[in-house]
Amino acid sequence: MTDTHDHLTEIKARLSAARVISSIVILEEYALPDHGYFRARLTLRNNDFLEVAEYFIPEQGNLIPKRYRYQWMNESKQVLKKRWDNVEHFPELPNFPHHIHVGGELNVEPGMPLSILELVDIIEQEIGYQDT
Repeated sequence: MTDTHDHLTEIKARLSAARVISSIVILEEYALPDHGYFRARLTLRNNDFLEVAEYFIPEQGNLIPKRYRYQWMNESKQVLKKRWDNVEHFPELPNFPHHIHVGGELNVEPGMPLSILELVDIIEQEIGYQDT
């Protein structure tokens, strides 16, 4: 798929169908022929908070997240559980710039390129809610 409008539709459908998500507030979205953006705040079924932001572009027949930040916090939004992003500030890590902050800003692990669609699968596995 390379259509940015279709990709936004797919993101919203996946978020709406995910049993792990109890509410969705879309903050910003747009789709242009050469790029798109989606940002939302989600409440998870366990009352945790998840904010997702993804800037994507069509590339080689797919839509690729070019810049992303997915931040998972506890219910009070005071404790970071995980943040996946590709900001270029840990060049020494394998798979630079993709990395994960785990349990705090300074605890950083290598990451892999990640989309919102893949993130939902990860959250479902970690919390234990999976669509059947």
